Amino acid sequence: MAKELDLGRRLVARAHDVPEAELQRLSRSKNVLAAVLEAAIAATYLEHGFEEVESAVVSAFGERIDFARTSHVDNKTELQEALARSGKQVQYHVLTVEGPPHDRRFVCAAMIDGQQLGIGRGSTKKAAEQEAAHQVLAAMGIEPEGF
Repeated sequence: MAKELDLGRRLVARAHDVPEAELQRLSRSKNVLAAVLEAAIAATYLEHGFEEVESAVVSAFGERIDFARTSHVDNKTELQEALARSGKQVQYHVLTVEGPPHDRRFVCAAMIDGQQLGIGRGSTKKAAEQEAAHQVLAAMGIEPEGF
């Protein structure tokens, strides 16, 4: 949505006192653009109220909301959402890192309420965490995708 609204270009056009190289990097960052969009929606909500903002947000994000509700995003997100419904959270811990910098192997644990419920291995920390989340989802009876 931030790209559709051309927020990167708008950020560059309105920024002051930011070094050009940094400004260009920020204007292309998905995280920065998502934060700018979120801040704009929040400011509009605070200024005009929920009733005035609701239809525009639902209209703009409706297809994405439907997709997110019916599609697999990734195992970590699926696990986080499943646990949130019961008021729980997951934490990931790196158990081991092996190999030279160009060929690392990570082992990560998914911890819930202090219990290690999944262990994942991968060539990146993120991949190991995804595998650990996959194991927890499977143990919970939630059929994850992607492995």
